[in-house]
Amino acid sequence: MVWQQVYNPFGNMIVSTALAAIPVVVMLVCLGLLHVKAHYAAGLGLLSAVVIAVFAFGMPADMAGKAAFLGGLSGLLPIGWIVLNIIFLQQLTQQNGSFQILQDSIAGITEDRRLQLLLIAFAFGAFFEGAAGFGTPVAVTAAILIGLGFSPLAASGLSLIANTAPVAFGALGTPVITLAKVHGYDLMAVTAMIGRQLPFFSLLVPFWLIWAFAGRKGMMEVWPAILVTGVSFAVPQFLVSNYIGPELVDIIAAIVSMVCLVLFLRVWKPKKIWTSVSLKGHETDGGEAGPAVTPTKHASAAVIRAWTPWLILTVFVFIWGLPVVKAWLNGIFAPSFPIDGLHNMIEKVAPVVPKPTKEGAVYQLLLLSATGTGILVSAIVGGLIMKYNPIQLVAAYGRTLWLVKFSLLTIVLMLALGTLTRYSGLDTTLGLAFANTGMFYPFFGTLMGWLGVALTGSDTASNVLFGGMQKVAADQLGLSPNLMGAANSSGGVMGKMIDAQSIVVASTATRWFNHEGEILRYVFFHSIALACLVGLYVTLQAYVWPFTAMVVK
Repeated sequence: MVWQQVYNPFGNMIVSTALAAIPVVVMLVCLGLLHVKAHYAAGLGLLSAVVIAVFAFGMPADMAGKAAFLGGLSGLLPIGWIVLNIIFLQQLTQQNGSFQILQDSIAGITEDRRLQLLLIAFAFGAFFEGAAGFGTPVAVTAAILIGLGFSPLAASGLSLIANTAPVAFGALGTPVITLAKVHGYDLMAVTAMIGRQLPFFSLLVPFWLIWAFAGRKGMMEVWPAILVTGVSFAVPQFLVSNYIGPELVDIIAAIVSMVCLVLFLRVWKPKKIWTSVSLKGHETDGGEAGPAVTPTKHASAAVIRAWTPWLILTVFVFIWGLPVVKAWLNGIFAPSFPIDGLHNMIEKVAPVVPKPTKEGAVYQLLLLSATGTGILVSAIVGGLIMKYNPIQLVAAYGRTLWLVKFSLLTIVLMLALGTLTRYSGLDTTLGLAFANTGMFYPFFGTLMGWLGVALTGSDTASNVLFGGMQKVAADQLGLSPNLMGAANSSGGVMGKMIDAQSIVVASTATRWFNHEGEILRYVFFHSIALACLVGLYVTLQAYVWPFTAMVVK
């Protein structure tokens, strides 16, 4: 029997919205205020979601259980699979000492911690976002930063802040392509619209990142390098998105940004070298500022060997992200498993969709084409080059699995929570609360995208969830659908730093287990502040000349 979602079961949107928010509030309060361990917080959030979905919104209990099960499977693959294998590679490089050589080589480019952040967290992370997405950039950059000596909170929080502006075009443009395909947007039009929103924030985020780390004075000391980094990313981001397409936006912009920054640092250096590994105002979180330390010089061959595993990782992740490679691998092995009793048994209804639309529930085991598999292959190849034998690799993998066991459990539970809220309609109820804001909709519609990513952990999922609603609301209010579709994605990128799975990925990459609440408390202000700025910018594009001239009709 088909069950239709109910978005206002009590006939009062205030009451219904408050109930729909309970699972998210439970998880965030447990995690951020009560200092409950992440897997317990996620479990309590999931339990409350089941209760609300079944007893308040009328979802059949068996469907609720199956939706949570589907989400748990999605948590293991692809997200957990990425985390496990990137930590495996990190462990291999640490155990043979090559990570220390890599650290020294980066310090050879610049010893200044602020400039290292620009190079690694922003530019290098943007490349991995463009190539793979789905948590890969945070896992890679946080692991490198902690290896460079950054405090755990700095490495985790700053990697999350840096991984914002590139997210809308992550994984070779997957969020934008999905938005257009699922909800009928013109792909080039909505891509161009996002490309007229995000470049401003691509210029702003590097400044914001260094301000968050070093304070206003510390930021101003390196403003020329920050400006070079931001401009050299924002300009290609605008040009590629408006004149080529969504697939290579981040990759091209990241490469240009890295090259420009490295070349600029050959001719410019800050007057004062910043050596602190802690956040400004958080000097007790892992290190005090100290005198500049001259990095150890290593032979060129040793430096090349130290970088080789990470270069191999870059190549494999890029190859695995290519659509033709994914299609080929999926042609070899990609079985699909419709979830009996859930697949096509739930219908979305108006006002979310024009007519009742069935929700598919198919788990596709994309093991070969998963980004995590590319990372695993690169780790094995890199491990063999680092002179590990097969027995040592297996033993190291077993140790890594034990190391991240609770992180994997947390990711499973959090994806189960996110998937249940989607199939039960709880997240749609929250979205409708934003949609009922009239002339203020451009601002709150942007925050709807932020909410979608914060709940689901994915800009792609947020676009699937709310992209249709954005289109309907824009038509009703006389706004450009492309403006609000783009705003959903652009606003969503700022929710990436507070979504639970990203925080768990960061805490795992830095091996700062059971501190997810501290990371959440640190990044939450940055997330909501930047999301509100995007909302204000979209509002200007909706109503105020000359910003309205930027809108793609």
